[in-house]
Amino acid sequence: MKVLISGGAGFIGSNAAQRFLAKGDEVVVIDNLSRAGADSNLVWLRYHEQLKFLNLDIRDASRVYKVIAEHRDADLILHLAAQVAVTTSVIDPRTDFEVNALGTLNILEAARIAKVDAPIIYSSTNKVYGGVDDVRIIEGTERYEYADRPLGISEQQNLDFHSPYGCSKGAAEQYVRDYHRIYGLNTVVMRQSCIYGPRQFGVEDQGWVAWFMIGADSGYPLTIYGDGKQVRDILFVEDLLDAFEAAAANMKTSAGGVFNIGGGPANAIALMDLINYIQNRQAKGLKYTFGPWRPGDQRVYVSDIRHARAVLGWEPRVNVKEGLDSLYNWVRENRELLRCAA
Repeated sequence: MKVLISGGAGFIGSNAAQRFLAKGDEVVVIDNLSRAGADSNLVWLRYHEQLKFLNLDIRDASRVYKVIAEHRDADLILHLAAQVAVTTSVIDPRTDFEVNALGTLNILEAARIAKVDAPIIYSSTNKVYGGVDDVRIIEGTERYEYADRPLGISEQQNLDFHSPYGCSKGAAEQYVRDYHRIYGLNTVVMRQSCIYGPRQFGVEDQGWVAWFMIGADSGYPLTIYGDGKQVRDILFVEDLLDAFEAAAANMKTSAGGVFNIGGGPANAIALMDLINYIQNRQAKGLKYTFGPWRPGDQRVYVSDIRHARAVLGWEPRVNVKEGLDSLYNWVRENRELLRCAA
């Protein structure tokens, strides 16, 4: 196969590229290398002869059109390039819009003009649901939980774009959906929960699971924004890649679809659960402070993944303990790399 990956030097993108390269596929990575760790991820991939790298910003419409036209024979397109931090979007909403909304439109228009037939998988976010304020939440002694949604939030939940990031990603995914309806592109939207795993150069405002582990191992000051009872269903990166492949293999039923892709209730943890995990692994106390809640932060978000299970035949395989152990070991083994990327 030939696989084109926008944002292919990022966390998810580099793991996807590695998976396809290991199968002997040709992989075209486009990335502007703006994220911390992207250079290191690209170096990690470079030993494959089947890799082609293009330094490209998806805001550059003319170059995007040229590249997509050149690779219109791709068998799969993963559109992962994005501005990914809520806090950054609040500080600079214009750049956030240009990367996420306009950049996605550039990809779609390029594919439309080039008459691309390949599946186009778009990496969206659960932030399109906003604070989910209409769902009742119970505050327990250690975590928040839904009062009457034991299986989590389904795709039928009302959209409520909250924060510039939620707006830009939400607008982009609606274009992705509509380009299937209006132009027949084989698009799929993945509303992802918290993805984690090796090659994640987490920072304070994005990639919280990795950031807590990196910060704890490096002695950086850690701040928990809110009270630490927030709950998220976390999903190991290899499980996400399985979902991408499942969607691409089931285009008859997945094209034009939207799927909540997360760990589900079985893989839901509170922030303080992660703190306790790290303290147990380090066998020592962990220093952290509490800060104010951040805009758009949900008390609870857990994905209802039944639709993906029914349509794609997909469900997570890596449990929380296995996934956290894998990431923790990677952080410990790559201290120097992480320091250089900081």
